[in-house]
Amino acid sequence: MTVRSYVGDRWQGPGGATTTLLDASTAEPVAVVGADAIDMVPVLDHARSVGGPALRELTFHERAFALKNLALHLNERRAELYPVSAWTGATRRDSLVDVDGGIGVLFSYAGKGRRELPNARVVVDGATERLGKAGQFVGQHVHTSRRGVALQVNAFNFPVWGMLEKFAPAFLAGVPTVVKPATQTAYLTAAVVEQIAASGLLPPGSLQLVVGGSRGLLDLLDEQDTVAFTGSAATAALLRGHRAVQHGGVRFSSEADSLNLSVLGRDVEPGSPELDLYVRQVVTELTSKAGQKCTAIRRALVPEPLVPHVVAALEARIADKVRVGHPAAEGVTMGALAGLGQRDDVRANLDRLARGAERVVGDPDAFDVVGADAERGAFLPPVVLWAKDASRPEPHEVEVFGPVCTVIGYRDTAHAVDLAARGRGSLVGSVVSADPDVVRELVLGVAPWHGRLLVLDQDSAPESTGHGSPLPQLVHGGPGRAGGGEELGGIRSVLHFMQRTALQGSPRALAAITGTWVTGAPRTTEGTHPFRKPLAELRVGDAVVGGPRTVTLDDVDRFADLSGDRFYAHTDEEAAAANPFFEGRVAHGYFVVSLAAGLFVSPEPGPVLANYGLERLRFLEPVYPGDALTVTLTAKAISPRVDADYGEVVWDAEVVNQDGTPVATYDVLTLVAKEWPR
Repeated sequence: MTVRSYVGDRWQGPGGATTTLLDASTAEPVAVVGADAIDMVPVLDHARSVGGPALRELTFHERAFALKNLALHLNERRAELYPVSAWTGATRRDSLVDVDGGIGVLFSYAGKGRRELPNARVVVDGATERLGKAGQFVGQHVHTSRRGVALQVNAFNFPVWGMLEKFAPAFLAGVPTVVKPATQTAYLTAAVVEQIAASGLLPPGSLQLVVGGSRGLLDLLDEQDTVAFTGSAATAALLRGHRAVQHGGVRFSSEADSLNLSVLGRDVEPGSPELDLYVRQVVTELTSKAGQKCTAIRRALVPEPLVPHVVAALEARIADKVRVGHPAAEGVTMGALAGLGQRDDVRANLDRLARGAERVVGDPDAFDVVGADAERGAFLPPVVLWAKDASRPEPHEVEVFGPVCTVIGYRDTAHAVDLAARGRGSLVGSVVSADPDVVRELVLGVAPWHGRLLVLDQDSAPESTGHGSPLPQLVHGGPGRAGGGEELGGIRSVLHFMQRTALQGSPRALAAITGTWVTGAPRTTEGTHPFRKPLAELRVGDAVVGGPRTVTLDDVDRFADLSGDRFYAHTDEEAAAANPFFEGRVAHGYFVVSLAAGLFVSPEPGPVLANYGLERLRFLEPVYPGDALTVTLTAKAISPRVDADYGEVVWDAEVVNQDGTPVATYDVLTLVAKEWPR
């Protein structure tokens, strides 16, 4: 297999020196990749001049549907990728994590984009800020698509998931992506890009693949570009120090080395479900992807009296459940490392780590391999060490990127927190305990050094995705040594690729810019009732005024009887008057909302199909019997659905009393037909 680059929407083979890539389990040649650096000028020009404009032409919902269709396309063809994934040493379970996990990220962002972003090209961030007394000078934060490129530089261990988890949020943000995969497993990344390119589902220029040397990769980037790096802390430091990052304004985030930990709570005893969960989790993280996961458990913190018991339990489970060998061989549960060079690195770092810990499980020089030659393949067994002196620096400084974990005893919670901090920042940690007090102490103690924390007990275990499984809904990144990046994280990661801008101006101007009605902007109250208008006719700012209607004491009593809400402020004059907020009996807040609906609703069948909720409801002033209420309902935001004959409309509702004082404000959420027969 010749691994080609995909640039300018065309495939380009290596034009100079090449490197042969080997099957991790057999050392047989499987692919040839170029070694020379590719010319990045046309790559970036194509992304900026073709990919960016094509993506920005689409709304968030249109981009989300493109991601969904791409996920469906890849999902139908994922079986074609498993044999290629096996070349990396991955078992079928490992391939599911990488291949299926990456496709799952596309599905997740497709869903979040449709549910949480508007069918528009601008994201309105938060409420408007009133900057002037008269309300005609206001502020609003917005997010817009940056005009640059999202460059991702990836590690060898997740050639599919690593690409797609960065691509999905950038695509949803309207920013084209350039992928630079690790050479060692670039053939699998290229196989996925081949499927993507063949699908024709993405706009031209939205995804390019650069395989080969990386010299000068950052030299052509500028202040509109974003770099997301996954790899070693040393390489991350080099890239972070590049002049384009230091002086050129390039956004840079990294996911680097991480001495992730799992803490067994001091409440756990031998024979408890939580101890079994702990041992299972550690062994899973030792063996999944042969320990080549940035989220794997490197340090197992255990109460000192339980250390021998935990070590024995780990040894027993490894002996019972783990079979190292060729991914295709029957019964194999753990495959090879990604290559012989990686195996040499693991051995060297294991020797460094062993200066501060004693090896108690697994012998890297004597172990069985199923279906392959132990010397030709990049195999190693799971290795567990015991740091009998928890103060030694090696367990807290040396990351062995393979099937290696160190058990460290701790005296009390404060000691465990101190040991956690010595890792200087991690992507993920976990706490296994059944005691809420222990959990609270540990989590609040170690949280400042972690991007994500899993709390595992017998309640969460049946549904837990595990210590080492990043989820697209949650932040994946960590402070300090872990790089400081925040990949994934739902819409947060989409906004990372966009520019947040604070707008200042009149309500009229801000409404025109954002497509969202702002208090103080013009309204249209003449003509057809807005509930009689389908989306094709409805415009932001269309409004209806209803009222006034006088609230009576009888209204309050009947609502109390009907709802069963007989709270004293609505039913007892003397008690209500004693309340510091009221002068006497007051109307129910929910009666005010119901009354307002009666004033603004057009009751006949029409384009408004359903009310699906309220947002931002606030009761601002009490309503007393005798008050006359008026409501103004204004079309605030209109978002047609791409895949349906209706869309969402958000209406601003303001209820005022006879003095013009607002008593309630809220947003009404409705589903409205795109068309409606006259």
